[in-house]
Amino acid sequence: MDFDVIVSYLPLYKEAAWLTLRIGLLGILFAVILGAVCAAVQFFKVPIARRIVGIYIEISRNTPLLVQLFFIYYGLPKIGISTNAEVCGVAGLAFLGGSYMAEAFRSGLEAVDKVQTESALSLGMTHFQATRYIVIPQAMSVSVPPFVANVIFLLKETSVFSAISLMDLMFTAKDLIAQYAKTTECLFLLVVFYLIILLPVSILGSLAERGIRRAGFGD
Repeated sequence: MDFDVIVSYLPLYKEAAWLTLRIGLLGILFAVILGAVCAAVQFFKVPIARRIVGIYIEISRNTPLLVQLFFIYYGLPKIGISTNAEVCGVAGLAFLGGSYMAEAFRSGLEAVDKVQTESALSLGMTHFQATRYIVIPQAMSVSVPPFVANVIFLLKETSVFSAISLMDLMFTAKDLIAQYAKTTECLFLLVVFYLIILLPVSILGSLAERGIRRAGFGD
C-alpha cells in the first residue's frame, strides 16, 4: 500500500464522489416523488392509472439499471430525445428507484388497519384529514426501514454509471487502475469513499426510525 499514491489520487476521488452523490441524490429525490405518486394511485385504486403503475413497477423492478441506462442514453436519441450522461443517470435512477419507493410507501399505507380510517370518518373527519393525520404518520413508521434500504441500494447502483462514461467513483477507479496499475490503492479509496457516502445515510435512517417510533407513530 503506497500512501503517497493514495494522497495524490484523493482530489480525483473527491471530484468523482461529489458527482456520484449529486446524481445519486437527484435521482433519489425524483424516485421519491414518483414512488409517492404511484403508491397513492395504488392505495386509492385509481382506475386505469393503477394498471399503468402496475406495468411500470413490473418493468422497472425486473430490468437491470444498466439496461435502462443504455435505453435512455443510446435508445432515446434514435427517436429524437437527446440527453447528456448526467441527465441519463438521474433519469435512470429515478425510473428504477420510483418502483422500489412505490412498493415501500404502498406497504406502509396498507399496513394501517382500515378500522382506524373508518373510526376517523365516523368522528367527522374527511378522507383527506383521516389520511393526513391517521394513516400517513403510522405508514411512515412502517416505510422508513425499506425507504432507507432503497436509498442505500440506489446509491450503490450509481456504480454502473461508468458504463455511460460518467466520471463517477467506479469510472475513476477503473481508469486509474488501467493507467497506473495501482489496483490496491485505487480499490482502497473506492471502498473508503463509498463508506463515506453510505454510512451517514444508514446512521441517519436508523435515527429517523427510532425517532418516529419514539414519537408513537409505530404503535
